[in-house]
Amino acid sequence: MYTLKIRTSRRTQMVNVTAQVQQAVEKSRVTDGLCYVYVPHTTAAITINECADPDVASDLEGAFDRLIPEHGPYKHSEGNSDSHMKTGLVGTSQIVFVEGGKLVLGRWQGLFFCEFDGPRDRHFLVKVVPDIS
Repeated sequence: MYTLKIRTSRRTQMVNVTAQVQQAVEKSRVTDGLCYVYVPHTTAAITINECADPDVASDLEGAFDRLIPEHGPYKHSEGNSDSHMKTGLVGTSQIVFVEGGKLVLGRWQGLFFCEFDGPRDRHFLVKVVPDIS
């Protein structure tokens, strides 16, 4: 298993981590199998979306902030209730197939670390498991 570190610079931020995950796949020397990506934080997530146009990530950041505003009538008193809800919507893990030592992603797809309570120093985990057959 690989622990990858990331530093975010904004409260809500989508960071393309595809290259870092691909490097972990290459280090694993797994040719064919599954790549698990997991974020062990309650206010951050991981998703797959378009990575060709950076406006998509920017639009997602804005949509999350409009959908679940930072300030609201929340009972949780730490000031990051919206961050927990955004993480619940997106999810903390993704599974990507590995073929020929490469992540199997669509032409425009990439993996994004989703920061909802930044800026922070964070980490996420990558585990690459070979096919048994």
